Amino acid sequence: MSDNRRDFIKKSVALAAMSAVGIGSAAASLVDPELRERMEALAQQAQNKSTMRIIMQPAARLPANQMTWYKQMGIEDVTVWVGPPNDTAEYYIGTKKHFADAGINVYCMGNGSVHNQDKLVLNLPGRDAKVEEYKKHLRNCGKAGVTYTTYAHMGNGIWDSENETTRGGASARAFHQNGKNWGRWNELRFYPPLSHGRVYTEDELWENWKYFIRQVAPVAEENNVRIGIHPDDPPIPELAGVPRLFSRFERYKKALEIANSPNVGLCLCVGSWMEGGDTTGATAVEMIDYFGAQKKIFKIHFRNIERPIPHFTETFVDSGYTNMYTIMKALKRNNFDGVVFPDHVPNMAGGNAWPFSVGYVKALRDRVEAEALV
Repeated sequence: MSDNRRDFIKKSVALAAMSAVGIGSAAASLVDPELRERMEALAQQAQNKSTMRIIMQPAARLPANQMTWYKQMGIEDVTVWVGPPNDTAEYYIGTKKHFADAGINVYCMGNGSVHNQDKLVLNLPGRDAKVEEYKKHLRNCGKAGVTYTTYAHMGNGIWDSENETTRGGASARAFHQNGKNWGRWNELRFYPPLSHGRVYTEDELWENWKYFIRQVAPVAEENNVRIGIHPDDPPIPELAGVPRLFSRFERYKKALEIANSPNVGLCLCVGSWMEGGDTTGATAVEMIDYFGAQKKIFKIHFRNIERPIPHFTETFVDSGYTNMYTIMKALKRNNFDGVVFPDHVPNMAGGNAWPFSVGYVKALRDRVEAEALV
């Protein structure tokens, strides 16, 4: 390829990348028509070829107008959550068809009744029943043709403090490690100093993890379902007497080694991971480079925070302490072929924040795809 031709393509891709993040219109007006046409073609090519899909998380049953709203945003894949009594194979199959009839794929199906369960994490009475319930969930996914599910292994839930404000006064989730805080999952609440009446050891929790994952991983393999393990939120080594196994890079490595299954990997919430800051042993980009190279990342939760622990506040995807372009660049570098979910958006005045987040994530994706064409 001649130097002139190479420079032409590089300039085109650069402008396409600028356009993908919303700053290209002025630049495009300054170039000749041939270059502008090439720029637009590359941007469209980048969008069409991407293996990264943007995903949303609606209710398991959507009225037609909401389904249309998702399609107008260009959403082609969704995550849905179910639970008893809607935990039958028939309901899973019906949910898959409900979205398929509208041209949307159910990529992930979660079951809140077998997610963040203290019975599993802490070996409480009823553990074996929960193991069997989880196996049933995997089999139901398999029967419905749903090939992925997210799982979180937190013994006392997600931890919060009172909401605070972020950019423009938008209300957002916050956490003070040294202030008033509590854990939650569904209707349950957990409080310090000891959420379950005593201090649990890390060795206990590793044994409990082994007991659980080595029973369910073979069922996942048999039913062609991948399990993505969500990080602890927040990723603090211990909260209210309960260790948090998915709070450190080395602990993630150990957990996947114990599982020893091609169907067990990560749902990497980069926002949760960034909450830990320097304490996690690896940045979100380093996590993507390590586990992404092994094809062990199945889903990305794509959100930003203002600062890490001991006090963090969630914020808009373009407004935190991490440049999210570096996250998307790492995903592309590792040929990520899963889904990206812009979760935990702040509450905006006068409207819904989801279209803003979806648009921003799409623009970043198209930018890195365009850059990769050179």
